[in-house]
Amino acid sequence: MAQPAQPTPVASARRLAAIPNLDALFSARVRQGVGAALGDVRGRVVFAAPPVGSWTVHLDNGRVRLTRGGGSHPDATVTAEPATLAAVLEGRISGVEAFLSHGLTVRGNLALALQMDSAFDVGVRPPTHPVARVRTVLGVRTAYLEAGARDAPPVVLLHGLGATNASMLPLIVDLARDHRVLAPDFPGFGASAAPRWQYRPADLARWLEAFQTDLDAKPAAVVGNSLGGRVAIEAGLLNPGSITRMVLLCPSPAFRRMRQFVPLVKLLPPDAVVARLPLGHRAIVAGTRSMFAKPDRLPRQWYDAAADEHQRVMRDYRHRRAFFASLRQIYLEEAFGADGFWDRLPAMTVPALFVWGDRDRLVPASFERHVVAAVPNAQSMVLPDCGHVPQFEHPEQTAGLTRAFIDGLSVLA
Repeated sequence: MAQPAQPTPVASARRLAAIPNLDALFSARVRQGVGAALGDVRGRVVFAAPPVGSWTVHLDNGRVRLTRGGGSHPDATVTAEPATLAAVLEGRISGVEAFLSHGLTVRGNLALALQMDSAFDVGVRPPTHPVARVRTVLGVRTAYLEAGARDAPPVVLLHGLGATNASMLPLIVDLARDHRVLAPDFPGFGASAAPRWQYRPADLARWLEAFQTDLDAKPAAVVGNSLGGRVAIEAGLLNPGSITRMVLLCPSPAFRRMRQFVPLVKLLPPDAVVARLPLGHRAIVAGTRSMFAKPDRLPRQWYDAAADEHQRVMRDYRHRRAFFASLRQIYLEEAFGADGFWDRLPAMTVPALFVWGDRDRLVPASFERHVVAAVPNAQSMVLPDCGHVPQFEHPEQTAGLTRAFIDGLSVLA
């Protein structure tokens, strides 16, 4: 049998020359220090670029150092081909773009990996590259991603229950081309602090108003998924002058049925259900996959990253309390009456587009008829073959609908 041809010395030399000098790139970046978003963070992030090797960045409250090799039990591990990792370190592409194009994977602390994406000074970045920032809003340390030109029309993206701003990444990248995009972690979620709030929609709407004020982002279009959509609706009712338009992706409304357990749930304070749940990584991946009509549309690496992040956040008592308090408020919210969701909804005057998934198991598309009856001037549509997270399951279609609507166009034929 003929042996495969061996590469010539010239070809081998060219291949070696094409491998970027990641040692020099990492050393240069670490010497420059890290940005303010990591000023109070301690942890270790491993960057792996097989077959070249790996590097560990050690963070210690603003101080940073570099070691060669991976080490054990890092807070986060970022893996990419050498050329991709070099492009991220040089600022030619963002880590978010590499992640969404399947050229980069993250395990462990996803929020920390997103913060590292913009931690180093690479000169002038393209405005579409998301930058991690931190701001104290209503006394709460609030982590957020920002992308786009500062003088562009502002858009605020709000994630769902149990998620983080990472669940809005496809929209961040798309809208940042011609909008100033702000994607915060809600108080109690992701990398934001978790105050002892009740986590009612009104509490989060009040925080959203303060967030917009602090970042000079009023008025702004607001895009919310699930819980984020419910908070956007509340903000539209309470602070209509701060919001130009709303896109509500599978928003969670008040329960109209199955309210027989309300008296019992009212007796349970948020602190009564904050024990750590015995959910392993595999169970969380399975639960996340159930949110999609066709789970295999997303790569396994994304489910792993989401499950890692959920486990990390839920290890903290305060964040567990925030999660269960939010879940409790969703179930307890009054459906009808003076303070009832469905009787208040007709007062909403902010132009809104409701987007539902026809295979959404959490917020069934059947809610559409009730919304249309309550807010006949709103636009509403059901996406076929779609679950609860349209921005990931149908990213191009969702981005196109969102962009058209917030720019003042009708999206219905």
